[in-house]
Amino acid sequence: MSYKPDFLCDAGPTGCGELIMNLFLTMKKMDKGQMIEVISYDPGAREDLPAWCRMQQHTLVERRDFGKTSHYYIEKG
Repeated sequence: MSYKPDFLCDAGPTGCGELIMNLFLTMKKMDKGQMIEVISYDPGAREDLPAWCRMQQHTLVERRDFGKTSHYYIEKG
């Protein structure tokens, strides 16, 4: 499936603590139902982002892995 995210967050090699904080601040500006694509090279994000989405009432629509890079499609709840 192809998504058309409203926002893009390329976190690069940023650790999960900083990634989550940046994502939190970006999502505060978004409207409910909008989608953000998060690109991360941190393997810890594969565990941390789904858990954060559940705690914040956001929907992790899909995760796509390309080698060591992961793309997360998150819909604001």
